[in-house]
Amino acid sequence: MTEHIPPGPFRFGVFLAPFHRCGQNPTLTLEQDLSLMEHLDALGFDEAWIGEHHSGGWETIGSPEVFIASAAARTRHLRFGTGVVSLPYHHPLMLAERMVLLDHLTRGRAMLGVGPGALPSDAHMMGIEVARQRDMMAESLEAVMALLRAEEPVTRKTDWFRLQDARLQLSPYTRPHFEVAVAAMASPSGPRVAGRFGCGLLSTAGTQAAGFDALAGHWSIVEKRASEYGARVDRSTWRIAGPMHLADSREQAVAEVAYGLPDWLEYFEKVATLPLAPGATHPAEMAEAINASGYGVIGTPDDAITQLERLSRQSGGFGCYLLMTHDWAPPGPTRRSYDLFARYVAPGVRGALAAPRASLEWVAENRPTFMGDAEAAMRAAMGGRDR
Repeated sequence: MTEHIPPGPFRFGVFLAPFHRCGQNPTLTLEQDLSLMEHLDALGFDEAWIGEHHSGGWETIGSPEVFIASAAARTRHLRFGTGVVSLPYHHPLMLAERMVLLDHLTRGRAMLGVGPGALPSDAHMMGIEVARQRDMMAESLEAVMALLRAEEPVTRKTDWFRLQDARLQLSPYTRPHFEVAVAAMASPSGPRVAGRFGCGLLSTAGTQAAGFDALAGHWSIVEKRASEYGARVDRSTWRIAGPMHLADSREQAVAEVAYGLPDWLEYFEKVATLPLAPGATHPAEMAEAINASGYGVIGTPDDAITQLERLSRQSGGFGCYLLMTHDWAPPGPTRRSYDLFARYVAPGVRGALAAPRASLEWVAENRPTFMGDAEAAMRAAMGGRDR
């Protein structure tokens, strides 16, 4: 019996933190990211989520909204989300106003992804207690959703922001409003907030060991919480992010990531305090550790499809897979990796390759009949038909 694999994902995109090692011209790396958005748009990717960070030296986009405005002007189809705006860093009225403006400027291609803030160093510079960030996120999101949904002025007062007869000057371009998604790691806090406010889920650590284990129960938490608050949620709004680098063979993929994987792993260990390949000292060992842990894929399109099936099985089905962007390989092979994903992985998972393959097999199986008919027609056209 064939094992049942939940359907999807049916949409694909990228999660652009971004990750660029220090020592490069930051203006050029930003241009590189914008150029990548154009490339992904041409390849038919569906979404791109842009991060917000303020320290660490690698993740250098301080305002995802500004980046999205520039990228949207260069693209036609790609939808853009903030991945994510750290809500404790912003007054909710100002954030809602910026997102509504972006919704208009992109003609409905903007999405709001929110979270409490990932880097403690960012919070430190703003005098924010890390222990309070999740509560502050929930308070802010409640205010943002009220501004987007309420017909009456909104008044809210917390110990860190105040809204007094607040209303949006512009209604959203997208009706009733643009999509909103909440970041989720391994804990249930993100799913609880998403369910409470009827938002989507953005699992940024769904391929890490703890995050993968939690996937099985995350959407049930969203649904339970939504039921308690009378909200509506849809599994198709669930995104899961993870890294991949694809080549024509596993050996080639491993060789290519020797370019940047060691630096990337060092950054994650020192800044994000997340050792992903402990004990590995050689690039090939690091690549093997990434593959063995299930965190990412360094291999072929078939390996990528296997990973997506694994995530679908564990999660029970989700709507969109986001490739975490990185500089594991040089620019040329990195773009080739996206090409391979768009050419073989995305249509394979969506089922778009089944009909052409069936047609090819049908024609090949019936070739003698078709060729006989063609030869008979040719003889008739040349006047050589037997009477």
